[in-house]
Amino acid sequence: MEQRIITHSHNYKDLDDWIKTNGCKKLLMVCDGSIAYQEAFNNHLDEIIKTGVEIIRFQDFQSNPLYENVVNGVRLCRAKNCDSIIAVGGGSAIDVAKCIKLYGNLLGDGENGSWLNAEYVENNIPFLAMPTTAGTGSEATRYAVIYYEGKKQSITSESFIPKTVLMDPDTLKTLPDYHKKATMCDALCHAIESYWSVNSTDESKEYSKKAIQAVMEHMEGYLNNTENGRGGMLRAANMAGKAINISQTTAGHAMCYKITSLFGCAHGHAAILCDRVLFPWMVKNTDKCIDPRGEEYMKKTLDEIGQAMGCKNASEGAVKLVQIFDDLGLEVPVATDEQFEELKTSVNPVRLKNHPIALDVETIDRLYHDVL
Repeated sequence: MEQRIITHSHNYKDLDDWIKTNGCKKLLMVCDGSIAYQEAFNNHLDEIIKTGVEIIRFQDFQSNPLYENVVNGVRLCRAKNCDSIIAVGGGSAIDVAKCIKLYGNLLGDGENGSWLNAEYVENNIPFLAMPTTAGTGSEATRYAVIYYEGKKQSITSESFIPKTVLMDPDTLKTLPDYHKKATMCDALCHAIESYWSVNSTDESKEYSKKAIQAVMEHMEGYLNNTENGRGGMLRAANMAGKAINISQTTAGHAMCYKITSLFGCAHGHAAILCDRVLFPWMVKNTDKCIDPRGEEYMKKTLDEIGQAMGCKNASEGAVKLVQIFDDLGLEVPVATDEQFEELKTSVNPVRLKNHPIALDVETIDRLYHDVL
């Protein structure tokens, strides 16, 4: 599916055109707390309301959204007869909106997790996403994460990828420094892991390469809060999302989830903690390659990642990734022996199948000791 990217220019003219073209009269806006800081966007929403469009806000969800949150969103959407959906926020807001779209046509009321295993009924409800962080790329992927009875549910469907994305660099203006750094790291790690994934294709690698180059080009401006830097990082995150939509993530992401839950650091922070150790380890262990394209292909792939980062080869790229982490001043958590035991058995084996170099429990344990 070709995704249309629109901008905030000319006082959100593209957004107004999207509303008119789709005949939106009752718009469900799924938004997180970041909406409060979007002054220009909120002012324009007032103008949209004056044209007779009703905007129904849904904010009843948390950062790790629950299945029940989605059910409540579907109920609100039905009760208000909403004819379109806009997601405004980070990955959680966009994931909730995706699931509301996906479950919108299902029978019943969703009690007792019934929609989790139901056969999806596609709908054509217009769906636009406006990311307010430059990291997850959720607006470009066929994945959403929600939780039911304490267990993570990975929801997958091509049908709930937003066909239109509104990129407004101003949405990143007030993002706290830590979250700015962490989300940028998430985008970079998505792009790197997608490039070396066993599932990579020429198309996904092109997205990854462009995403890595865009992160490197716009990092300084983004961290210094320039409009060009913010806009560039939004595009980088979107391209990285398109890459993992094809290839999926690998061991770095498989290893980072437990770090997030144990130490409370942001997802992107945990991801670069892992990838800064994985990258140099992979350079030294290409003889353990399990990608069917072979070891020489793997060496070339790692070199290409380094080159996309502006380096001569993989070894220099691995050093540069460590340098990026160090320069950002992100903390390295300290794990206890008990936590290391918990970490080494926490890794999702499905994501390890995507990783191009063989990993066993003993190796994962050693890597975790290097990570932390």
